[in-house]
Amino acid sequence: MARAAGHGLRVSKPYGDSAGYDVGVECVVPKREGRILRVQVKSTIYKRRGEGYSLNVIGPQRERYPSGVVDFFAIYLIPIDVWYIIPYELMGRTNCSLHFTPDSKRHKYARYREAWHLLRGRRWKGRDRDVGPW
Repeated sequence: MARAAGHGLRVSKPYGDSAGYDVGVECVVPKREGRILRVQVKSTIYKRRGEGYSLNVIGPQRERYPSGVVDFFAIYLIPIDVWYIIPYELMGRTNCSLHFTPDSKRHKYARYREAWHLLRGRRWKGRDRDVGPW
């Protein structure tokens, strides 16, 4: 929440365990202002195969997050102090294990590294389609 606020985002925390997400981020884009994006925060220190990091993105009862519960995942790689802002649509219900190789030129999630602009309500043009719940 502190890092997001440091990027000028308006953040809030749901009270208790009443929501299926960790942090709410308010859109500040005209015509979308006031919409709350639901962000689930995950982190890892697990280093695998040289320079890569790995983590599972699963929710309660070790199940995948259902559609409509989360808009984005904020993934924090603790040892290198790097954040990835990944839209739910990119992972959907089929991908629950993520692998990051930040120093690789072919890193699958490179475009989402420190992509805080996505939480401001701005669209991200993917290869095949727009990504984002707005």
